[in-house]
Amino acid sequence: MPSRHVIIRVHNGVHARPVAELARLALAHPAPVTLRAANGTTVAVSSVLAVMDLGLAEGEEVVLDTQPSADADQVLEAMARVLDPLA
Repeated sequence: MPSRHVIIRVHNGVHARPVAELARLALAHPAPVTLRAANGTTVAVSSVLAVMDLGLAEGEEVVLDTQPSADADQVLEAMARVLDPLA
């Protein structure tokens, strides 16, 4: 399963704007994308509320996963850039 480990480097953590961008990318992808927090909680990236409820802060590590597809690596890379603009 394609995945990306990302350390969040968004100033002030994951707030509404980056979460909305993650959801937009997830909804445009044909397969579900999940985000796993360091505490093991896994949520669908397409759910803005579920991601916001995680309360992810700058410096935390998360894992993004999706099913294998032709554009899986591209969507995961785009999501990683949302969480870590310096990557």
